[in-house]
Amino acid sequence: MTLLRIGTRGSQLALWQANTVATELKKKIGQDSELVIIKTTGDRLIDANLSTVGGKRVFVKEIEQALIRGDIDLAVHSAKDMPAELPDDLAIAAVLPREDPRDVVVLRANALITDRHPIPELVAAQSTRPCVGSGSVRRIAQLKRSWPTASFQLVRGNVGTRLNKLDKGTYDLLVLAAAGLKRLGFYHRISASIDENTCVPSPGQGIVAIETRADNYGVRDTLAAINDSETKIALEAERAVISALGGGCQLPIGALASTRGNQLHLQAIVASLDGSQLLRCELAMPIKSARDLGLKVAHSLLKDGAGRILEVARS
Repeated sequence: MTLLRIGTRGSQLALWQANTVATELKKKIGQDSELVIIKTTGDRLIDANLSTVGGKRVFVKEIEQALIRGDIDLAVHSAKDMPAELPDDLAIAAVLPREDPRDVVVLRANALITDRHPIPELVAAQSTRPCVGSGSVRRIAQLKRSWPTASFQLVRGNVGTRLNKLDKGTYDLLVLAAAGLKRLGFYHRISASIDENTCVPSPGQGIVAIETRADNYGVRDTLAAINDSETKIALEAERAVISALGGGCQLPIGALASTRGNQLHLQAIVASLDGSQLLRCELAMPIKSARDLGLKVAHSLLKDGAGRILEVARS
């Protein structure tokens, strides 16, 4: 196959992801690639509230348009940044092996504490009412229940920007995704990991997804060489949850799937923005039934009242 054109955002993490895909294609099958950097609406509106400017699609719209036009052959995304529904003529063709999906606590550079310290002690040690920075209402909604003395502020910007704000004293601690920190070489900044049962991750967190045109079978066959089937199955179940719930950006929905033998286990939550209500469902089905599992979990949550909670959050 001729040179593959890989569409990507220009952030440090996006470039890491795209370069990793290119490296894997070269290593596995000798396929050469080039990166095509595309600036998205989300990159231009760096300080805007995502819920008011178009949700997660602001990070992928221009890249997907380039894919549909044929300007690029594939697009590389953080799976958690992808909308629940893709355009009809596009598909997720492959994913890389999943990195640690958990959320983590990051303290200021001069106050590093290791995983040996329980999370409640980390929070309590900061001040009588520590200020927690996070870019996710999902994290805030869940952590308000575990950290009732903390105050929370939404924060945007890339990893480096958020860490700089933390070290300058804007926040007492940050809650970030482990995957991004590890991939960018900031593993040493992780002060403690948050158990996934305490804070269920965002659907797709830690997964690099590769999007193509649905009818481009040549590219799809090429990408099969680097696809991690176990991760792709998990992602299918998690995305089915948000699709069935009508999930969008800035909604307090968490979902995490993992294989256990020939079974796929899935847990998901829906929470009110203030954390006062939290619905949880955990089920398992054969791994071949990933989408059905996601739909079943979502329908169980809806039966318990998730629709009302999410409607309030949207409004």
